[in-house]
Amino acid sequence: MFVVILAQSAATSRAFAVKYDEEAFSENTDLVGLGAANAAAAFSGTFVVNGSPTKTEVVDNAGGRSQLAQLTTAAVVLAVLVLLTGPLAYLPEAALAAVVFLIAAGLIKVSDMRRILATRRRESIVALLTAAAVVVLGVEYGLVLAVVASIVDHLRHSYSPLNSVLVKSPAGHWRPIPVTPGARTEDGLVIYRFGTSLYFANTPKLVDDVMALIGHGSPVRWLVVDCTAIEDIDYTASVVIARLDEQLQQRHVRLALSTVLGPVQKQLDSYGIGPALGPGCYYGTPTEALDAFHAAEKAAGGATTRGGEGA
Repeated sequence: MFVVILAQSAATSRAFAVKYDEEAFSENTDLVGLGAANAAAAFSGTFVVNGSPTKTEVVDNAGGRSQLAQLTTAAVVLAVLVLLTGPLAYLPEAALAAVVFLIAAGLIKVSDMRRILATRRRESIVALLTAAAVVVLGVEYGLVLAVVASIVDHLRHSYSPLNSVLVKSPAGHWRPIPVTPGARTEDGLVIYRFGTSLYFANTPKLVDDVMALIGHGSPVRWLVVDCTAIEDIDYTASVVIARLDEQLQQRHVRLALSTVLGPVQKQLDSYGIGPALGPGCYYGTPTEALDAFHAAEKAAGGATTRGGEGA
């Protein structure tokens, strides 16, 4: 009952708020009112209170736009209970079912389903599965299936995110290119952007991408991981990053990080990643990392020249 009331009431209030462009709509306020009504129902022995989509559609079609519609309904129901219960006792269930079915059919937006199918095929599959489950299994199982399917779709995206290598355009702006073996930001440098938070399931993707980048093409001296899209790093991912750093050191590749959010940097430091990478491993932007790479290359070139002269 709790799950059905919560989901159905929230969906109904949100749908009609969008329909009438109610910018001041607060779903939390609506749920507080719903909870208060159910608390009153508990102490008065009435039915549970629910934001019914069918009854809301009836009131909307009748022109109801304020709480006056509910007060009028309560007065009519009271009059019916006092005066008309006898005649209504023989109201055929088929007539009531027909009314509910007619209203429910009006709530199904075929055009919206077609638009979702044309733009977001995976979301349309979730919607169709949910609708079929509601019809065949019932509302409760349909809601559970919708939640599970949405979680699976989200995990599928986070398992294989859209990663990229950042390069400078002729105009001097950063632009992403696909991760392909041997891709470079410039000679000796790769700035690699990971597309979502790091956790145990998608760390193999990180390792595979890095190995493909540094294992092909010209030698890589710096690998900078841009963390713009990373909001969290779990413990397993931190272990993988530490091992990846060790492998890169063996290949004489320096690992650095750019655009690290404050909470994520605290996580990395608590895992020991920051100290292991050494001082100056964090850069505020990819541009700062690029400038630091140029400075290091210039310093290394100058040292080599001076060493040769001294010899």
